Amino acid sequence: MFKKIAKGLITLVVLAIISNPAHAFYTDMDQNHWAYQSIKFLTEIGVVVGFPDGTYKPEIPVTRAEFASMAIKALGQENANVTQNIHFADITSDFWAYNIIEKAVYFNLMSDSKGEAYRPFDPVTRAEAIGLAVNAIASSPISEQRATDVCNKAYKDVTQMPAWFLMSAAKAHLLNLDVQIPEHEGTIESQRPMNRAEVAMLLYRMMQEAKLNPNEKLAEVMQKKTADGFIVDNVKVQGSIGIIPAGTIFPIKLETVVGSKISNVGDTYTAKTPKNYVTKEKYLLISENSDLKGQVKYVQRGRLFKQHGEVILKNELLVTPNDQAIMVYCVGTLDPQKIGFWRRIFKGKQVITKSGEIVNLRLLAPIKIDLTNGYIYE
Repeated sequence: MFKKIAKGLITLVVLAIISNPAHAFYTDMDQNHWAYQSIKFLTEIGVVVGFPDGTYKPEIPVTRAEFASMAIKALGQENANVTQNIHFADITSDFWAYNIIEKAVYFNLMSDSKGEAYRPFDPVTRAEAIGLAVNAIASSPISEQRATDVCNKAYKDVTQMPAWFLMSAAKAHLLNLDVQIPEHEGTIESQRPMNRAEVAMLLYRMMQEAKLNPNEKLAEVMQKKTADGFIVDNVKVQGSIGIIPAGTIFPIKLETVVGSKISNVGDTYTAKTPKNYVTKEKYLLISENSDLKGQVKYVQRGRLFKQHGEVILKNELLVTPNDQAIMVYCVGTLDPQKIGFWRRIFKGKQVITKSGEIVNLRLLAPIKIDLTNGYIYE
């Protein structure tokens, strides 16, 4: 019951956002902010959080311990069971981020400094944060000369970059992980503390790339979920990402009675996914009993001797069992299926779809899904 109430509240919030385009996820930034979509997505999946006063504070720096925690959550490994011993001089096993840092070392995101300080409360620099993100990705080795050439071409401030960061900086540029904020284009600013907006953008890009090409350690644990269900045709699987293309047809089970005689344009309907949607390899795309919501977009009344009834539905919202609410646009037409001979001649057939009946919808835009946890990318 509580989960249904929570989903209902999420639906109301999302519908409020639809009706008010000026609405922002946080009070101190609007949808025009360059990192807004990354911050919104990472907030929805619990990687980043705002402050009690409703702000995000995008300009303040992130500590090294906080960044490690965010990175592990972004990679979906906060519950991973590892036994990697770490030996930093300034953190002990009772430190709040000890297990997180342990995981970061285990998954080769950073090195154990063997007795040196970790400096958990220092702001994470751009070099440190970008270097960790690059380490999460399996990439082809490059020579020092190639790295030098890439950096010289990409960054105006390459001479201020520490030598140890050369390879990571070059790979970051090639992987689009060198987050450059507006009016700072063409610079790497390796020693500057990375702020909360930059961190969100970096982690969002890291997540997407790691789903396609995780490093060896991450690849061992980033397994795609499988299930039986309705096979969705033509899904493109890239690493841990499944992309359902526009034009795909799939069934929904209506919870609302809809008909050409009783429905009006603007009426809302609710529905559920009647089965799991899966790829031909049986990778789980969308779980059974996910909630859908939309509106009646067109109604044609059946008129004797003139026309048959017709209703067009437009789906607008999908709420998954992990309580992610996402805009998913599809259309479906309800029209008479079985028409007798005389009806076919004289017309006038009404159409009605009862609660529990199946309707096929056509997807209007692609859906990009993380096959390891079911999260949908906007």
